[in-house]
Amino acid sequence: MDWNGFFDGMIVGFSASVPLGPIGVLCIQRTLQRGRWAGFMSGLGAAFSDTIYAIIAGFSLSYIVSFIEEQFLWIQIFGAIILIFLGVYIFRSNPAVQLRRQRQRRGNLFQDFVSTFLLTISNPLAVFLFIAFFAGFRVVDPSSGLIGQMILITGVFLGAATWWFMLTSVVGFFRSAVNLRRLYWINKIAGAAIIVLVIIGMTVWMIRDYVMK
Repeated sequence: MDWNGFFDGMIVGFSASVPLGPIGVLCIQRTLQRGRWAGFMSGLGAAFSDTIYAIIAGFSLSYIVSFIEEQFLWIQIFGAIILIFLGVYIFRSNPAVQLRRQRQRRGNLFQDFVSTFLLTISNPLAVFLFIAFFAGFRVVDPSSGLIGQMILITGVFLGAATWWFMLTSVVGFFRSAVNLRRLYWINKIAGAAIIVLVIIGMTVWMIRDYVMK
């Protein structure tokens, strides 16, 4: 096994996941409200989505990259709208009602995984992020062949998963100190933070696009 490629992939996956955007805020909110595993499975959905974009970047799938470039604006708008609606939903949610529903039904970990996977996959900027990381760390070696590339991608996934496990474990450690009143304000802050982060991200992207033109 190419351990160098594996650990290089872990570094890339971990580094790409560390910046806390809307998905990070969502995972923290779910961890505080529903427990560490809910937050971790949400993070795992994001890690799986990032891995798909890492495959596109690593294997240089030019057709998919060109399609993303052509439809970048609409994909960004679609993802931003979904995240804003999510932020509004979290902001307006009642933690007491949510906890009551949680006790009535179990097995939502798969839904946590799928929801963050879909939210993260709607952000095509990730493929360019991984292209930059692969180029910056110089970890993509065409001579390594298909097996070497898959080892690298496996490392990316495990690196991202490691970050989400660490984050949700630390946040989950403080969960016992969170009561309903604090959860109420956590929902307000998390919902507002997601909305603000999306607006800032879209504004920066539009300004950058305008300057580039």
